[in-house]
Amino acid sequence: MRRRGERAPREKVAAAVEEEMKSAGRKAEQGAEEYQCTGLLEQDFPELCARAGIAGVPKVTLRPAPSFPADEEPAEPTLTETLARIERKYSYFQPCIQVEREHEDPRSVRAVFLRGWKIEEDVLGVLSQCLPTLASLQAVHLWKVGLTERLLPALVALLARCPRLRMLSLEGNPLPEPAFHMLMGSDSTLAHLSLRNNGIGDEAARLIGQSLSTLSSSNRSLVSLVLSFNRISDLGAGYIAQGLRLNRSLLSLSLANNDIGDAGAIRLAEVLGPFALTHAEVVERRRLLLAEALGWSHATPKEMEGHSERPSSRRSSAVPDKLPPAKHGKTPAKKREPLRKEEARQPKKLLEPRAAHGRDAKPSSQEKLSSEALDPAEPSHPLLEEARQHRDSVVLPGNRALLNLNLTHNHITERGLGAFLAALEGQQREKKPKVPGQQGLLRLSLENRIPPTSPAFARLRELLPLRDPLPKAQGQQEEQELGS
Repeated sequence: MRRRGERAPREKVAAAVEEEMKSAGRKAEQGAEEYQCTGLLEQDFPELCARAGIAGVPKVTLRPAPSFPADEEPAEPTLTETLARIERKYSYFQPCIQVEREHEDPRSVRAVFLRGWKIEEDVLGVLSQCLPTLASLQAVHLWKVGLTERLLPALVALLARCPRLRMLSLEGNPLPEPAFHMLMGSDSTLAHLSLRNNGIGDEAARLIGQSLSTLSSSNRSLVSLVLSFNRISDLGAGYIAQGLRLNRSLLSLSLANNDIGDAGAIRLAEVLGPFALTHAEVVERRRLLLAEALGWSHATPKEMEGHSERPSSRRSSAVPDKLPPAKHGKTPAKKREPLRKEEARQPKKLLEPRAAHGRDAKPSSQEKLSSEALDPAEPSHPLLEEARQHRDSVVLPGNRALLNLNLTHNHITERGLGAFLAALEGQQREKKPKVPGQQGLLRLSLENRIPPTSPAFARLRELLPLRDPLPKAQGQQEEQELGS
């Protein structure tokens, strides 16, 4: 009887503790679900911070429109007016949260600015509830908010939940470990990314270059990238140039105020002109050509290998009889030279597989299905661009998608300038781009260790205004450098 009597109180205590834990969990869930965001950041943000016990929250204010006090102030301002002007000037560096609206409606917030206020895990949790409810949100600016590589994945997940967000500015947030490349994945929807003054070095530049493009993936959303005021050297510039080889979406790149010299400038200039494909790129190009000829634009190497074992009667007539295997690095050394000779004999078949169909040839049902399933707006792979044979190499025309390149305040001399001049003259000779919409470099900022009396620099200044459809007025160069 004692044992039963002893067990009963213990069971009651355990049941009471368990019930109390469940009740606390239900209360926490109810507390989190009690408040529904209204889409008014001025109301939602402080309320959620108060519920989470976050103290010292700056007030959400409307960002003032840019003004020009010099045109509005009287000739002799009073002491009060002078103090107000100084307060407006230095208020930028105070912790604040500001918003920009599309119109007078408080729910039309299009940009959010957080400056000088440290974002920790609980604050990021509050933002993850507020920002996705802003239907018009297009830009987020985080300046010196103490971001860490531990919180960066949560920030990436938060940005993915904002459907219209296209611009992100993370300035003054150096990370001990390189992690900014997480923002540039192949599934990213960001179009404008600014990473100024973040202590980005060569290792981080390597990961950023890989995010721009690799042999198997490429970022297709990013239009402008700002990497100014960092610590990128010639090595890091080479990594970024490697990423530009197969990237055709980036239009503007700023590498101002870094440690780039002639070697890095030459690597960047080489990408703008024709360049020879590596062995791995040639193998991938042949695989893509075979997939395109079969109508399998998204086929993987394993699928292509399995399809190559099927009967030849199901293959398209556009596929050459002797295509090399699509396995990287496994082509026997003795067979490489005959394959190159065969490719040289039949360049049209390899470079233009679709042209092999005659007028009377009818596409197969598989090709019809693939053409219907293919998204017409999706750009083709850069390796499928029209190429030419040069000796034993396959040469692509180069990156003509990049329109603006800012390399001011680096360590580039006339040697690096000559490489860019040769690339621009090569693009100028090719008046009509082979790929529609890719005009080549239109703006190049190269204020470095180059004497103003340099003939090459004078030639460059003559060439660029002819290419730039929107020439800037004199005196706007400083404004562009500050904005980049």
